[in-house]
Amino acid sequence: MDIIFYHPTFDTSYWIKTLSAALPDARVREWKRGDNEHADYALVWHPPVEMLEGRDLKAVFALGAGVDSILSKLKAHPEMLPEHIPLFRLEDTGMGQQMQEYAVSQVLHWFRRFDDYQALKQRACWEPLPDYHREDFTIGILGAGVLGSKVAEALAPWGFPLRCWSRNRKDYPGVESFAGKEELPAFLNGTRVLINLLPNTAETVGIINKDLLSQLADESYVMNLARGVHLVEPDLLQLLDKGKLKGAMLDVYSSEPLPVESPLWAHPRVAMTPHVAAVTRPAEAVAYIARTINLLEQGKAATGQVDRQRGY
Repeated sequence: MDIIFYHPTFDTSYWIKTLSAALPDARVREWKRGDNEHADYALVWHPPVEMLEGRDLKAVFALGAGVDSILSKLKAHPEMLPEHIPLFRLEDTGMGQQMQEYAVSQVLHWFRRFDDYQALKQRACWEPLPDYHREDFTIGILGAGVLGSKVAEALAPWGFPLRCWSRNRKDYPGVESFAGKEELPAFLNGTRVLINLLPNTAETVGIINKDLLSQLADESYVMNLARGVHLVEPDLLQLLDKGKLKGAMLDVYSSEPLPVESPLWAHPRVAMTPHVAAVTRPAEAVAYIARTINLLEQGKAATGQVDRQRGY
C-alpha cells in the first residue's frame, strides 16, 4: 500500500513516522512536484492540482474538518478528483474538545459580564453590575454536526436554554432543534448568544448578515468558529455600533491573516483569535486515518466521507 502526504505547514517527518507506525504495511512518502509514482491513498491540505489528477486512488483524506479548499478547486479542475474516489474529512480527532473549551469559556465570559468589567477597568471605574439570568441567556448553535453537537453537550450542564439549527432536524438531549430555512427566524428569535459552526457551502456563504443578526435578541453576542465567509463583517460592525449586538468573538475571517487595516482590530467590542479554536491533533488524526484505511481495505463502510453535493 502506498500513501502520499502533503501539507504546506505540518511537520511532514512526524506525520510520515507516525503513519508508518500505525500502518506498518504501508509505504508513506511526502509528495513533491514531479512525483507521479503509484499511490493508493492521499493525505492532503490545500493540495496542488497535479498531486491528485490522473491518479486512481482508493480515497483522499483532507487533513482538517473542512474540505472547501478541495471542492473549490474541483469546480475548475474536475479531473483532479473523479466522483468515484471517496473524499474523507477529519470529523473530530480532538477538535470537538477544543471547540467545547473555546465556546464554554467565552459564553461564561459574557454571562458573568467580564467584558463589561474589562471596559470599566479601562476607565478606572469600580461598579458592580446586575447579574444576567440563565433563562434569558438562550444559546443558539448554527450547524448541528459533529462539532455543533459537542459544543451543545459541553454547554448543557451550565443550565442555559439551548437550541440548534441545521439542514435536518436533530435529536440532542436538552437541545431544541430547528431545521430548514423556514424555521430559521424562529431559531433566531430570542437567541442571545449565536455560535456559528456551519459547514462552508454555497448556501452558507454570507449567511450571517445584517438581516440575520437583526433577528437576534437585543444586546446579543456572536461567536464565529466556522469559516470567515459565513460572516459579513461590515454588517457585524454596523450592528455593534448601533448597540443591537453587544459583542463578538471571532476566530475566522474573510481574509486570513487578517489585514492590519481591518476595522475589526480596533473595535472595542470585538475579541479575536487567529484561527486556533480547534486545530488538528496529529496523534488522534493518524489514529482515525489508520482505522478508516483498514476498514476500506476490508471493504467495510467508514464514517467521515464527504457528500460532495452538500459540501461536507
